Amino acid sequence: MEPVEIIEDGLLLRPWREDDAEAVHRACQDPDIQRWTGVPRPYLPEHALNFVTGSAPAAWAAGTGAQFAVCDAATGELLASCGLVSIDPGLGSAEIGYWTAPWARGREVAVRATRAVARWAFDVRKLRRLIWQAEIGNHASRLVALRAGFRLEGELRLAQPPAGGRREGWLGSLLPGEVPAPGEPGPAGPGTLAARRAAVFGHPQPVLFASAGATELRLRPMEERDLDAVVTTCQDEQTVRWTGVPHPYQREHAEGYLRDVVQAAWARGTAASYVVADPDDHYVASIDLRLSPADPLVADVGFMTAPHARGRGYLPAALAALCAWGFTTLGLARIEWRANVGNTASRRVAEKAGFVIEGTSRSGIQQRTERPDTWVGALLPGDLA
Repeated sequence: MEPVEIIEDGLLLRPWREDDAEAVHRACQDPDIQRWTGVPRPYLPEHALNFVTGSAPAAWAAGTGAQFAVCDAATGELLASCGLVSIDPGLGSAEIGYWTAPWARGREVAVRATRAVARWAFDVRKLRRLIWQAEIGNHASRLVALRAGFRLEGELRLAQPPAGGRREGWLGSLLPGEVPAPGEPGPAGPGTLAARRAAVFGHPQPVLFASAGATELRLRPMEERDLDAVVTTCQDEQTVRWTGVPHPYQREHAEGYLRDVVQAAWARGTAASYVVADPDDHYVASIDLRLSPADPLVADVGFMTAPHARGRGYLPAALAALCAWGFTTLGLARIEWRANVGNTASRRVAEKAGFVIEGTSRSGIQQRTERPDTWVGALLPGDLA
């Protein structure tokens, strides 16, 4: 396959050259490129030279790939890498990959380049499908894919996960006729809810603050040092009675909760789970804000308090702070609370935080082998004000 050049939307996409090696080496020192891609670590000058003079040209020659240096069409400055890998000519399918140099970010370079490569792949190479994959948690890559027209199909386990990263990945596909025209904002454009949340969940979980009387509380991400307190709380008879935690609760349950629920949900952008910590940074409660898969503007909350910290007003303050963050940062319109009928302690927490009790849902929730009736309440942005 003969290398080609593409000029579109202010970009020049051309084959890699030997004199690109220095810029590639400099770009690939970036922590985000090293975190989310398969580049060698540490990334040495010889790695860059081999890429631009060896593997990239060889893929063109073999017809297995088409990797472009993405440059500013006016100045020639190298901005990014974008191209096709794993081309299957029989199936008419290929995977697309990209990275943006740190000095070129914030200019929609990857979006413009991905659209240009996709258009060339469909119109010239006559491919029938493009595939995009990224490790779950790589919200910047996901946003580029959405803006380039890819449809997110679901999740799959990655064949070559980044070292130290998650094995699970997002999967998307793009078909001919689905690529937005140059200049069109496309799906998930700037200012949309998807873009807003990508900016939130694409960064480390923030610490929130709350005041319960004279006591200053921190809402911070759960850590391994909290797990003994989580186990103690989940073995308490009141927690067992009113929640669906495994019973009997063991240390491995807490470890799995941290790994497979708390950390995984933040990476996916589906929930924010917090530890409520006292002034000595000790665990006093857990609280979760979970986004609805059916309605992106709705979330629900769940919480539990360590036995020694009950009755001190910690949870209403923490709940109000978390909900305020959900409204202002995540753009939520409604946050729901549910508790088994009879769980007056949870109801008091919700009402003190401003929730309005809206009724009773019969057999409203699964709790181990039963479906008890539940109270239902909700908080709207104006309720906090």
